[in-house]
Amino acid sequence: MRNSVFNLQPIADKAAIGLSLLCAVHCLAVPLLVVLVPSLATIGLADESFHTWMILAVIPTSAIALTLGCRKHRHLGVAYTGIAGLVLLCLTPILGHDTLGELGEKALTLAGATLIALSHIKNFQLCQEGESCECPD
Repeated sequence: MRNSVFNLQPIADKAAIGLSLLCAVHCLAVPLLVVLVPSLATIGLADESFHTWMILAVIPTSAIALTLGCRKHRHLGVAYTGIAGLVLLCLTPILGHDTLGELGEKALTLAGATLIALSHIKNFQLCQEGESCECPD
């Protein structure tokens, strides 16, 4: 049973990395795409609800991957980095466009997504290294 739980960890890490990258691409590409193809504005890609849905997907995915990974490799700095990224990502809609401005909103989102992705890359690497060594339980 324990090994099957840890098999979920690499999948969750990869999903969290993908979601973080999707968030970053959305943040950078959608404004450009809406300018180039104005009809895209009607499908709601630039809507703030997209950011909220992304956060709702990233939080549980990250929590699962980082919890399982840190239980395995015991490097809590990885979890702290991921948590910092999640906090930054969650602050963006809380503070909003009015407080942060366009550039601040993008910077905070990109910083959060980058920290989340980096923490999951490190988590994945540490877990892979752990499989080839005699790590204490």
